[in-house]
Amino acid sequence: MSRRILVTGGAGFIGSHIAERLLAAGHEVAVLDDLSSGKRDQVPEGARFYELDIRRDVAPAFVDFRPDCVVHQAAQVSVSYSVREPIQDAETNILGSIRLLLACREHGVRKIVYASSAAAYGPLETLPLRESLRPRPVSCYGASKYTVEHYLRTAGVEWGLEWAALRYANVYGPRQDPHGEAGVVAIFSNLLLDGKQPTIFGGGTLTRDYIYVEDVAEANRIAIETDFSSEPDPVFNVSTGVQTTTNRVYELLSAALDVSIEPIRGPHRPGDVQDSVLDSARFREATGWAPRVSIEEGFERTARYFRARAERGAAR
Repeated sequence: MSRRILVTGGAGFIGSHIAERLLAAGHEVAVLDDLSSGKRDQVPEGARFYELDIRRDVAPAFVDFRPDCVVHQAAQVSVSYSVREPIQDAETNILGSIRLLLACREHGVRKIVYASSAAAYGPLETLPLRESLRPRPVSCYGASKYTVEHYLRTAGVEWGLEWAALRYANVYGPRQDPHGEAGVVAIFSNLLLDGKQPTIFGGGTLTRDYIYVEDVAEANRIAIETDFSSEPDPVFNVSTGVQTTTNRVYELLSAALDVSIEPIRGPHRPGDVQDSVLDSARFREATGWAPRVSIEEGFERTARYFRARAERGAAR
C-alpha cells in the first residue's frame, strides 16, 4: 500500500538513502531539509523538495504535500558541538522535533519513524547493548536523542500517533561527510585518497558496530510499513551485532582503495568508549529485517564512491 511519506533531513547522508529506498518501494516521497549540511543534489529524482528548517515553520510542507507518515532524520549530529553548544543542540534535536510532532498532530499524520542513536545508551559496560538496558547518555547529543523518544511516547498516548524509534549503530557508506567529526570510514577514505596520514587513536583497538547505510534505509522502510500497535515500547536497535576494531577498518579501507599509507598513532582520547556493539534481535523478530551487506562488501562500495568522487573533483 503506497503511502505519502515526508523525510526530514532527506538531503543528508542517511536521509537521502531512505528517500531513495521509499521511492523504489512505490511510496510518494517528499524531502524537508534546510541544506545546512545536506545537499540539494542528493535529493532523489521523483521526490518533492521543501527547503525548510525544523526549528521554524514546517507547515508549508505539510499543507502542500499532505503526508500520512514522517521519517524524521533531521538533526544536529556532532557530539562535540552538542557539548560546546548545548542550547543550539537542544533547539534542533529537541525543540525542532517537538515542533515537527505538533505539525504531525495538526495535519493528521498517522505515523512517525524517528532516527535515534546508540549515543542514547552512553558508556554502559554491559554488552551487547539491548533496549531493555537503562540508557545513561553522557553527551548532550545522546541526551537529546533519548529525550525525543519520551516525547514520542507522549504523542502516542495523548494523540494516538503511531511511532517507532530506531537506535542506529555506526552508520557508514556513500555520501557520508568526510569533513565532520563523525564517520571514521568517510574520514579515512578521504585522507587516504588525498595521500594523507589518518590518525588512529587508542592503539586502534576500540571496537564499533558498523552498519551499511542501505541496510539502515531498508530498516526505515520496513518500520514505516510495519504495524507496531502490539509493541508496548517500539524502540529498536538497528545494527549488525558485530564488533570491528579501528585497526581492522583501516586495513579493509586501505585494501579497498589500494592505498598503502602508514597511519599516525595517537593516544586514547578522553571520553572515547572502548567497545560498543548493539543487539538488533528485537527488531529482527518484530519485522524480519536483517542487515545484508557485510563490512567487507560495504567498505568496497564506499571506497568506490569516494574514489569516483575524488576523480570527478580532479577532472574539474
